[in-house]
Amino acid sequence: MGIEIGLGEYLALASVIFGIGAMGFLTRRNMLIQLMSIELMLNSVNVMLVAFNRYMPENHTGQIFAFFVIAVAAAEAAVGLAIVISLFRLKQTVETDKADALRH
Repeated sequence: MGIEIGLGEYLALASVIFGIGAMGFLTRRNMLIQLMSIELMLNSVNVMLVAFNRYMPENHTGQIFAFFVIAVAAAEAAVGLAIVISLFRLKQTVETDKADALRH
């Protein structure tokens, strides 16, 4: 027989991915890397939601929430990239230290 993957393994994987995303967001100053880190964190939440849904298949709540998280991630990417492009046009850099120029 094959190896049975339990809920704990999925939760451990999602936790590691979330941790990598959180560390990438907190330690990097490049906005593009921060956006990718946010996407990693949102995808780890999707892994958790689908894993919980797999082990409680009575309803599809986990998959429905995952669908909405994907929609929010798409909107976040679009708005985030628009902000990055605006910052790059003003300052010729995508470093977050220079982002105070968008305040005016």
